[in-house]
Amino acid sequence: MLIRKPAVIRPSAITPRETYFNRRELLRAAMLAGGAAFGGPALSAALPDGKRARLDDIKSSRFSTDEELNSYTDVTTYNNYYEFGTSKSDPFRNAQDFEARPWTIRVSGHAEKTGVFDLEDFIRPYDLEERIYRLRCVERWSMVIPWVGVSLAEIVKRHQPLSNAKYVRFETLLDPKQMPGQRYRTLDWPYVEGLTIAEATHPLAILAVGVYGEVLPNQNGAPIRLVVPWKYGFKGIKGIVSMEFTEKRPIGSWERAAPNEYGFYANVNPNVDHPRWSQARERRIGASGGTGFQSLLGASMQDTLMFNGYGEQVAHLYDGLDLRRNF
Repeated sequence: MLIRKPAVIRPSAITPRETYFNRRELLRAAMLAGGAAFGGPALSAALPDGKRARLDDIKSSRFSTDEELNSYTDVTTYNNYYEFGTSKSDPFRNAQDFEARPWTIRVSGHAEKTGVFDLEDFIRPYDLEERIYRLRCVERWSMVIPWVGVSLAEIVKRHQPLSNAKYVRFETLLDPKQMPGQRYRTLDWPYVEGLTIAEATHPLAILAVGVYGEVLPNQNGAPIRLVVPWKYGFKGIKGIVSMEFTEKRPIGSWERAAPNEYGFYANVNPNVDHPRWSQARERRIGASGGTGFQSLLGASMQDTLMFNGYGEQVAHLYDGLDLRRNF
């Protein structure tokens, strides 16, 4: 049995959960009251536009961890998003003018219901849920983030994949004018990632459209991104514009760039080292009381948990699979 251990984080490095949730509930109550005055509550999964716009009618989730949250600053200023630069601070600096609306997503491949969908139609009619998940990166750092999103499983099922659909392939927007990192051959653009159908229909996987009760900031993958909490962060593709049901296993961008370092499954496994460092231990961003790179200096190390602590829920997906060879 795997037990998630709470991280040791200084109070100055986090937003207290009580403060955050109390503020959110007050705002939510006010919005619901306002909606009733105009003839009823807002439509489920209706997304507001604008930076730091509040998301309405968010439900809590039974899948959330009880670990302490990272601060909003940690979550939004220390990011991997190579479309906007390779430094952890580049996405925050370079993504501020990115236009994330209007937005469409193309659904294609082996499925009954395909086509091009506006973002709101793509995620309706599903409820927005807040799920507090751990994010674990190959670079040996982690965060605890209050994502807001919709169940990927429900969206996949709605499009009715055919029996020969074995995988789901996702693709990021290709727009070098807005995404300066795409002007360089750092990766083979556009960014591609994928999951097996079993992974994509597991209840833990979500498509996130918000964080901390607000719409996703550009640097975090606005307007929609994948969150798979038992996998390394590079699987969490951002700025999704395409979802394809395919019989052939997708080759992700990082797998294509360095297949000996970034495998398709990318399950958090402390027993399999990255070729250049151990994955057995990790540092929690913000644990030293600083922000950005400074937050790693002096931060205490903690054991990395198999499947990022979600082994009880997901280990059965890989019965019979050699997780050393299929990393």
